Amino acid sequence: MDILKSLGHPEEIFNLFRFKMGGCRSVMPKLDYESMSDSLRTCYIYLNQTSRSFAAVIQALDGELRHAVCIFYLVLRALDTVEDDMSIPLEKKVPLLHNFHSFLYDAEWSFSESQEKDRQVLEDFPTISVEFRNLGQEYREVISDICHRMGVGMAEYLEKKVGSMKEWDKYCHYVAGLVGIGLSRLFSASQLEDPEAWSQFSARLEDLAMPQHLDSALACLNLLVTDALRHVPDVISYLSRLRNQSVFNFCAIPQVMAIATLSACYNNPQVFQGVVKIRKGQAVTLMMQATNMGAVQTIISQYSQEILQKVSLTDPSRDKTLLILQLIREKSLSQDTLPSRAHHLSPVYLSAAMLLAALSWQYLSATAGQAAGTTDMQGH
Repeated sequence: MDILKSLGHPEEIFNLFRFKMGGCRSVMPKLDYESMSDSLRTCYIYLNQTSRSFAAVIQALDGELRHAVCIFYLVLRALDTVEDDMSIPLEKKVPLLHNFHSFLYDAEWSFSESQEKDRQVLEDFPTISVEFRNLGQEYREVISDICHRMGVGMAEYLEKKVGSMKEWDKYCHYVAGLVGIGLSRLFSASQLEDPEAWSQFSARLEDLAMPQHLDSALACLNLLVTDALRHVPDVISYLSRLRNQSVFNFCAIPQVMAIATLSACYNNPQVFQGVVKIRKGQAVTLMMQATNMGAVQTIISQYSQEILQKVSLTDPSRDKTLLILQLIREKSLSQDTLPSRAHHLSPVYLSAAMLLAALSWQYLSATAGQAAGTTDMQGH
């Protein structure tokens, strides 16, 4: 009895009574079964029979999304039942898993050879598949696609052993990760959640290219740059663990170029009018400099400061941007002491010196050429 297992946890006993006395309705509203078709009502019966925790949260969803997720769960439960059933010979199970997604469109298909406890979802699969076909196309596409990918993944690991953590992660992706991906896509398909960052700022992506929507376009751009900046502290940690020079250079150079590019793009209207890239000379300089951790931290700090100077007071992502820039600064300073740039020549002075040297070289070359030409003429 559940209450006996909770004797040492008074708050659990309280919530058990509260749940039984109607508190469940705060998280699991009562469904109107009378308005459902017989087949849909049966699907919810199967849902409650095969899962307690998932049944509760699925039935708490809004509108048509509730039905879509219910069918999604039952389809994957049926697929999982095939995979788990050790009584099905491998030569029969593998084709079943590969083709399972196609059974969603077969009104007559069912499977009566399973010995698993949840075999009713296979034996009465026509009830589930008819409700699948009653869903909107946007939901059917997601469910069918995830079912197909999961079935192929399950079949792959029936025929080979998991021999490494990489293989284990891949298997977990097939049997669990794809569920999360599918749910996220269903949430977006229902339009109860936004599918992309840009939809927060415009109804259509192409509208962001229009001059009259520049403020929204910049807000979207800044949100995406801020999201990318979230990874910089992890980049610093990763690079600080590298010891081989060639490996360090390989990893560090793309990272410093990336943050330089993010700085160039942040809050920059030119992004919506053409191509924004860092200068070739800038890229070469970064390649030459990013050969040790101290230099990389200095570069990251420099471009983070550039972004900070461009954060607008009215930008919707301002607080997030300022927070991540502060975290990047703290992460940089928490590593070895950054090399001082105080003794370096100012970039302005250095550029002027290089320009003067180039002009001098061109002048001397021209003078030398003229002198040589005069000598030749005199020789003739």
